[in-house]
Amino acid sequence: MSDAFILPPPQAGAGVLDLLRQFAADPQAAASYGADCLKRTEAIEARLKAFEYLPKDVSAKNGPLGGIPVAVKDIIATSDMPTSNGSPIYRDHVPAADAWVVARLRNLGATIFGKTVSTEFAWRHPGPTVNPWNPAHTPGGSSSGSAAAVAAGLVPLALGTQTLGSVIRPAAFNGVVGFKPSFGAIPRVGVHPLSPSLDHVGFFARRVDDVALALSLLAGRSDDDPHGRPLPGFTVDIAHGLRPLASPRLAVVRFAKWERAEPEQKAVFEAAVERLRSAGAVVEEIALPALDAAHWDAINTIMLSEATTIFSDLIARFPDRVSDVMKAHVASGRSKTAMEYLTAKAAQAERQHALAT
Repeated sequence: MSDAFILPPPQAGAGVLDLLRQFAADPQAAASYGADCLKRTEAIEARLKAFEYLPKDVSAKNGPLGGIPVAVKDIIATSDMPTSNGSPIYRDHVPAADAWVVARLRNLGATIFGKTVSTEFAWRHPGPTVNPWNPAHTPGGSSSGSAAAVAAGLVPLALGTQTLGSVIRPAAFNGVVGFKPSFGAIPRVGVHPLSPSLDHVGFFARRVDDVALALSLLAGRSDDDPHGRPLPGFTVDIAHGLRPLASPRLAVVRFAKWERAEPEQKAVFEAAVERLRSAGAVVEEIALPALDAAHWDAINTIMLSEATTIFSDLIARFPDRVSDVMKAHVASGRSKTAMEYLTAKAAQAERQHALAT
């Protein structure tokens, strides 16, 4: 293997649906797959640095996801493994209970395959993970380890979280599928918050069908997450994958910052749009000037204000164990007034309604 790459051998590139079909035909394959993943992880982890903690038990369980190893971002609670939240404050902390989404995965038979590196509290102080395409490059954050672990063929599915771009950014940087479901689709109970009005649980996988399967099995409601919004029920056929919609309608939005994209990025985007059209999608170019002009101010006001409420006490108690990046984030939040926050929340509600109608 080249020193410049930490990518999977061809046999490690199977997706979740591929594996479930294989396991159905050969139950012994499920029994050995987790051990094979752990062996590969142990062989390259010193270079990749995707994990905070590796599992001790990788045996296959029974259930719809039986035999599937799922890596979990280290701000998502696990009752049998440390959850450090990317911070030395929680270095050896083992939560009393699983996060809602982890408990759901266990009930479905998935193997919880360790804890992946997160930036500090899912903000901008990075961990040690490198990009498997080139270890000199960033894997992106904040769900750095989860995206890199999928790209390197260590697991076929991983959990991440996103407040602004923490699933879709590392997915793009690592060349895997990243999916951020609709806000509230997956309960965040047991997930350390950054900004509850914006936080999401999402997935990384190698195939679009695989993240669709994960969403179909993991979307739900919890009384402990006030932002829950159930999705319309759907299923993914294991034999055939996700059945395409007839003439799906898609929107393309080019905000002002589109002009800052590099020519190569624009070319890839345009090629994707044309492939969608060629496949039968109805693609409509739309403009959202009001959203483009003001949304960053509103988002940042909400995020800074809520993060300040969450992290001020931790900074006061553990000033030597919180990064300067997080301290600056909270200091910016303290400058926001209650009126600014309420105005931003009203703008958020208005835009949610406008996009839904």
